[in-house]
Amino acid sequence: MNFPSELKYSKDHEWIKVEGNTGFIGITDFAQKELGDIVFLDINSVGQTVKHSDVFGIVEAVKTVSDLFMPVSGKVLEVNPELEAHPEYVNSDAYGKGWIVKISIDSPSELEALLDAESYKKLIGV
Repeated sequence: MNFPSELKYSKDHEWIKVEGNTGFIGITDFAQKELGDIVFLDINSVGQTVKHSDVFGIVEAVKTVSDLFMPVSGKVLEVNPELEAHPEYVNSDAYGKGWIVKISIDSPSELEALLDAESYKKLIGV
């Protein structure tokens, strides 16, 4: 499994890549493997401010549906347009083409509570 060191991770298995005051959010390699083949994402929070730990959408796999939790508070700016036609990118490229939403980060201090790659690996027992 892959855990890029430049990302921050939540205990709910989301990752965030920070670029200035913007964050790109997806689910971890571990999470996508646990869910199985992703077939659909339902993100209806574009334009909304979502608080830390609140649900911002759902991911549907062949055998299950799972909520997606916001790792830090922010306004959802856009959903990855590629995922409508290619939800499998979440499986094949979780940290690249498989990003799910782009947000404007409201509280940068919340980033400090997230896990680094080594701490996340310990959380999942890798």
